Amino acid sequence: MHEFTLHDLQCFNAVIEAGGFQAAATQLNRSHPAVFAAVARLERQLDVALFDRSGYRVRLSAAGRAFHRRAQPLLREFETLRQYATQLAMGEESELDIVIGDVCPREAVLALLGGFFSRYPGTRLNLHFETVGGPFERLLDADADLIVHRIDKTDARIEWIDLCKVQFVPVIAPGVLPEPLPRALRPEQLRELTQCVMRDTARHTPQQEYFTIEGAHRCTVADQSMKKEIILQGLGWGHLPRFLVEQELREGTLRSIAGRFLPGATEEVVAARRHDRPHGPIAERLWRYLRQEAVHWRRSLNAATRRASDAPSARTRSTGLSTGRSAFRGSR
Repeated sequence: MHEFTLHDLQCFNAVIEAGGFQAAATQLNRSHPAVFAAVARLERQLDVALFDRSGYRVRLSAAGRAFHRRAQPLLREFETLRQYATQLAMGEESELDIVIGDVCPREAVLALLGGFFSRYPGTRLNLHFETVGGPFERLLDADADLIVHRIDKTDARIEWIDLCKVQFVPVIAPGVLPEPLPRALRPEQLRELTQCVMRDTARHTPQQEYFTIEGAHRCTVADQSMKKEIILQGLGWGHLPRFLVEQELREGTLRSIAGRFLPGATEEVVAARRHDRPHGPIAERLWRYLRQEAVHWRRSLNAATRRASDAPSARTRSTGLSTGRSAFRGSR
């Protein structure tokens, strides 16, 4: 067996991952003959037939399958080394783009970021605010170095740090519904009212909907604060983060209509980034900072949320309505 090159090994791997020589050539930005020659050269150097060419389409031989499996650690290590070299060449970034989503406790998140960027005045923080599917789309499009929002944790391209959980409660202003209210409102009893929902800022991915009632008139808003004000004025109803309406629930200017048929939801807020892309020195320091601060930050924020949630409002005591603490997670 003669020595083989990393380039030949990468071409062999690309053929398998892309599903053919032409697709591999496109993926590697090489010509079809160049990729074909690299794989043939690898087979000669190993003195092993890596592909079975007896059929209409080439497929891995048993030896090729075994060799490919053993080659994976080397290929992954090379990719890690390549990204690290790219990161070293980048130097300290002059700016970072961070997207904050609509489900976040914004004041606490901004304080967390402020604690970091005050140490690095040479790096400009470009803050963006997106809603619903917008933050995740920007992350996948490489328009953001980091997002603070909910994510699809099954996506293998993403790594994340858990920050906190946010409870969403369906609320309405007193007097909008006729009294007395039933203990458990059904969605159809709200169909004649205006439902206030968040506008999805995603530009090209399918629009996402949460908690919507089929057939109900909708009012779309750009942020949770506007949504809250519309609901307070009796112009609609909707789901809001509990941390945003805790005082109003205690005072009775908003009332929870959570119950068996409108249980609300609990969303996980994370800091997330692409793990398959290189990150500069400041981005790496930010990631380490968030990981270090997350445990303490999460405990203090969740404790404050629990204390607020456990304080019964006068309106809840008088009506007997459920506060909806047995929440479910909304589906994506």
